[in-house]
Amino acid sequence: MARTFVGISGWRYASWRGDFYPKGLRQKDELRYVSERLPSAELNGSFYSLQRPSSYEAWRDETTEGFVFAVKGGRFITHMKQLRGIETPLANFFASGVLALGTKLGPILWQLPERLEFDRDVLTDFIDLLPRSTADAARLAGGHDDKVPDERAVTAAVVRSPLRHALEPRHESFDTPEARAFLAERGVSTVVSDSAGRWPTMHDETGDFRYVRLHGEARLYGGGYQPETLDAWAKRVRDWLAEGLDTYVYFDNDADGRAPYDAVALLERLG
Repeated sequence: MARTFVGISGWRYASWRGDFYPKGLRQKDELRYVSERLPSAELNGSFYSLQRPSSYEAWRDETTEGFVFAVKGGRFITHMKQLRGIETPLANFFASGVLALGTKLGPILWQLPERLEFDRDVLTDFIDLLPRSTADAARLAGGHDDKVPDERAVTAAVVRSPLRHALEPRHESFDTPEARAFLAERGVSTVVSDSAGRWPTMHDETGDFRYVRLHGEARLYGGGYQPETLDAWAKRVRDWLAEGLDTYVYFDNDADGRAPYDAVALLERLG
């Protein structure tokens, strides 16, 4: 049976304290609070820098049973290297502790920069390197360099399971039949992105699961989603579930603190 994971993009926001997070809730308890109300969250820190195994272990242990993290791939790979010459950086990313999430490891999200155009050769090289199971990721992690010291590298898969990848392009050249067919053939899910018109939405999905990022309905990263819009997203999610497709939906309209409320509201609509 297909499953739905509705959540938020990150959870550590000062403006949420005393609002979504009750007054007096300790910062260290915020993730636990989220996991008691939502089944998933995007882990954003991994985008900005290599994290430590101890952090992944803490996030795993702080959340309720069944909670799932989507882990954002490093910007060093996507934005700085622009997917070129990234075998060692990719090994470092997986060696940094991603596998320590165990059963709570969900899809890996690769957010591309706005300037990066569709290039079949570059994408072929990148996608061919992506591990398709935790065992593959462990083998890849063994190729890490000294940016992840041996004493804290995680190069074993405690839990053996398939590994899914979602790609969020932000250049219109990906919104073509050629690009969609390319990603579909390689089993990579194209993110359906709502960004108040800033980037292409990518309506035609690829891959064997669905991944949605809701960055803002009328204003990028801000404001809330209207009830009728949440109704429409709920219908779309139900349609995907009826097709047997696991679906991940993350709200990134965090600037005004609406993301967690919208996530809860969508989850309620889905029953």
